[in-house]
Amino acid sequence: MSYKNKRVFITGIGGFVGSYLAKELIKKGANVSGLINVKFDGKEPKNLKEKHILKKVKLIEGDLLDRESLIKALKKTKPDYIFHLAAQSSVFKSFINPVETFEINVKGTGNLLESVRTIDKKPRILFTGTSEEYGFIAIDHKQVSRYLNLHKTIFPLPERYPEIPVNESNPFRPMSPYAVSKTACDLMIRDYYNSFGITTIVARAFNHEGKGRGPNFVTSVITSQVANLFLGKADSIKIGNVNALRDWSHVLDVVKGYMLLLDKGNPGEVYNIGSGRTNSVLTYILIALETAGYKVLSIHSMKSNKTIDSPLEKDKGSMFGLRFYRTKTDKLIMDGKVEFTIDDKGIIVDTDKGKVKIVFDKERFRPSDIPLIICDNSKIKKLGFKVKHSLRDIIEEQVKFYIKNG
Repeated sequence: MSYKNKRVFITGIGGFVGSYLAKELIKKGANVSGLINVKFDGKEPKNLKEKHILKKVKLIEGDLLDRESLIKALKKTKPDYIFHLAAQSSVFKSFINPVETFEINVKGTGNLLESVRTIDKKPRILFTGTSEEYGFIAIDHKQVSRYLNLHKTIFPLPERYPEIPVNESNPFRPMSPYAVSKTACDLMIRDYYNSFGITTIVARAFNHEGKGRGPNFVTSVITSQVANLFLGKADSIKIGNVNALRDWSHVLDVVKGYMLLLDKGNPGEVYNIGSGRTNSVLTYILIALETAGYKVLSIHSMKSNKTIDSPLEKDKGSMFGLRFYRTKTDKLIMDGKVEFTIDDKGIIVDTDKGKVKIVFDKERFRPSDIPLIICDNSKIKKLGFKVKHSLRDIIEEQVKFYIKNG
């Protein structure tokens, strides 16, 4: 990648992903600067300090909602490339304060684009979208009917079954204020290429995790509690919907995908970034327990009679014409043969060290939630993208991080 001696500007440089990206760019010889909001990041962002790159980047105070501060930052740094990462990125928080989410994400992105229009040099811009923009993914008629019994509508209605794996042409059906805001930004970014000639590229990243992930994200909620269990600081795990199936990637794989796209992607186009596999929240919990030294033997619901023996047994079949790592638990959930609901109260995990309780917390259930998603990453793979981290790699890194810092 041709980043050596290039001037790179990152919005959200102090965040989880921004700090990983900055470190990788420094390795490539780039001159890295970034926008920080002191109100949220402090003058010395923790993530940059922990990665020992605080003194290797140029930090500029500013705010996405203050266009003048953005114009000053861009005139000062004269970037060749801009990675636009800054956002209110929590789905959970977006339900609590949707207006704030729209302001930061939509107005902030508009301010950045308008700021770029005012400067002489026009950089290439990568916007970090999200798989949440796709929202509800249709698997079959039965699943769609079940969904319509719980919700009012699906728009647009599916024209094919299944809509899996998700490619860049899948319809938008966002299911949270966060996803709606990102969809608006996605459309805006591409319009600025078509209408004003600003060189923009959209990356729709699926779930990406690693050590340092924000505490409100489900993978951190899981792995921090498992670490506390291991350290004797907790006697159970509290969680929301364990049936949700997600395409989990390591943050470094995604960051390298971002760098690849801004270097080699076609302006005005959209690229998915994901692992090409899907696993349940429940599998994430069970692998985290195994990482902490608990051999998982079986699981059963606290209420009703739902039982899975050897829940982490590897399934060797295919799904949607794809072969990827998944567990017996994942298969049963995907096939609709088991579903753990709030009425089950929770799950008892039988391990070689005794029973572990997974308690369902009503407050952690979202008003609406995507049941299943898996990335079609064939488009970005044509540019040379590779998935280097397994699901266990990601989980082990997070659990060990929380145990070490517990």
